[in-house]
Amino acid sequence: MLYPRESETREVRSLDGIWNFVRSDQTNPTQGVREEWYGKDLSRSRPTIPMPVPASYNDITTDNLRDHVGTVWYDRKFFAPRSWAVDQRVWLRFGSVHYEAYVWVNGQKVVKHEIGHLPFEAEVTHLLNYGAENRITVMCDNALIQTTVPQGRITELPNDDGMTIVQSYTFDFFNYAGIHRSVHLYTTPKTFIEEVVITTNLSKDNVGGEVIYSVKFNGSAVNEADNSLYVRAQLYDREGKLVANGTSDEELCGSLQVDNVNPWWPYLMHPEPGYLYQLEVKLHASNDDLLDVYRLKVGVRTLSWSNATFQINGRPVYFRGFGRHEDADVRGKGLDNALMVRDFNLLKWIGANAYRTSHYPYSEESMQFADEHGIMIVDECPSVDAENYNQELLGKHKSSLEQLIHRDRNHPSVVMWSIANEPRTREMNADSYFQLVANLTRSLDKTRPITAAIATPWTDDKAGRFLDIISFNRYNAWYSNTGRLDMVTKKVVEEAVAWNKHYNKPVIMAEYGADTLEGLHLQPAYVWSEEFQTEVFARHFKAFDILRKKGWFIGEFVWNFADFKTAQSYTRVGGNKKGVFTRARQPKASAHLLRKRYFALARELDDSSFPEDLFTYIADMGKVEENT
Repeated sequence: MLYPRESETREVRSLDGIWNFVRSDQTNPTQGVREEWYGKDLSRSRPTIPMPVPASYNDITTDNLRDHVGTVWYDRKFFAPRSWAVDQRVWLRFGSVHYEAYVWVNGQKVVKHEIGHLPFEAEVTHLLNYGAENRITVMCDNALIQTTVPQGRITELPNDDGMTIVQSYTFDFFNYAGIHRSVHLYTTPKTFIEEVVITTNLSKDNVGGEVIYSVKFNGSAVNEADNSLYVRAQLYDREGKLVANGTSDEELCGSLQVDNVNPWWPYLMHPEPGYLYQLEVKLHASNDDLLDVYRLKVGVRTLSWSNATFQINGRPVYFRGFGRHEDADVRGKGLDNALMVRDFNLLKWIGANAYRTSHYPYSEESMQFADEHGIMIVDECPSVDAENYNQELLGKHKSSLEQLIHRDRNHPSVVMWSIANEPRTREMNADSYFQLVANLTRSLDKTRPITAAIATPWTDDKAGRFLDIISFNRYNAWYSNTGRLDMVTKKVVEEAVAWNKHYNKPVIMAEYGADTLEGLHLQPAYVWSEEFQTEVFARHFKAFDILRKKGWFIGEFVWNFADFKTAQSYTRVGGNKKGVFTRARQPKASAHLLRKRYFALARELDDSSFPEDLFTYIADMGKVEENT
């Protein structure tokens, strides 16, 4: 599924904006389907309220919509131009609807999709009124049960007015719902480029590069007597100069050789990180008629890994970054370009070179931004706290990974697949379950290593043997031995060593941290204070430096980048406060410490320079020494 882009042969229109919105009765979630609300304007069935798209619906209103469980409805109208009726196919595409979506156009059902955070689309060519008004209707269901990805439970409990439906889940972030990402209408020719798969290689000296492409088309050939089509591929550098071109074979595959290549490097590993070429793919009929054009960005790089290292372009990588969330005030998990740009500015300001898309796929726009800025991504599927393994859950888990890999495999920023976060890997059948998940992932993409963020102790874990890289989560001095700063460094070292000894694989600490209320200062350091978070970080830094000398410890990820919303809990003051930045994206005291740490590592490992403002001026030490 290609990201919608305009070209000589394609048009793209956004359907973002203010839609009409109706919530169903929690006790009667299927009423709208039975009464066919999709067959007419929603306003004729129920009073509607305005709702922004994209956005989570939970925090928009001032009533109890936040904790609504079950179905909600959206609709809006749009015009389809008359020009689209001629030799065009029209597609309706959603970047993400959480969790389950049903879509109708002009009263006709066009698509059903399950698993939030991933795109889906349907052809609507024959359902549109061209040169006239059309209506799109969406039903969204946020209910999570034991066979959804992620899992949850629905229970019915008594309240003051009788009974109520309650959603519960074990994961520690809020189950925001709605149309989270952009909605597009786009056109293609009748025969068009449906899929482009890119892999790249570098010569040993990184001077020469190769871009290998494979194209699939949808539709019949122009001349029914001759089904042969071919692709012309052209590669342009950042300045728009043509650097390679070629024609595909009969399978629509080929390769382009790039002399004096500019490899894609992570941030701070090279003076020019995130270098991208533009690949222009042109689909031609056998008579040379141009059928379709699609362009995408390409980063030329290689990945390799062993039982001790991870390398990009032949150089060892030490990951320094964050777990993150797509989460912000008011819009919840809705796509917000201003927030995205702010976050990447903060990532670069603090000296991070990577983050994990905890605990679900992030927007396609953010993946493109990571490509451009050289930020490496550990790309995680939506499986969180998986338990009670069964065949139905396995099918959906595998489907989420298949969709994720098809969406993101062309991004140079994606350097690793994470197949789960904190699964219950001590359960009896966790081994066979994750063996099947890992095998599927490798069958879809052999060019990247596989990991999972594991919280189960290594003594009980049954999944790590199927991974390429071990990532573990542990909250010393917070969830265990709360407040004991003297029980951090040794425990981190001992656990990392144990993971490596048990599996003989590279190890990353994927989560560590402490909740911190911004502005709370206590000396000596005390839990929830900014001083305590800073001290927790410092004790981990000491452990990481001990581990780095062993050669197989390859990364440190703070939990979390910014504060985020959770379900209501007496252990959470307005949400999870483990962020280095507040939810409004302002730094806590720990951010300044972490910034010094990350840039010191960049200087040591990658010969990067310090930012001029990294250290605050204190005194002219030369004059101080003269006076003493």
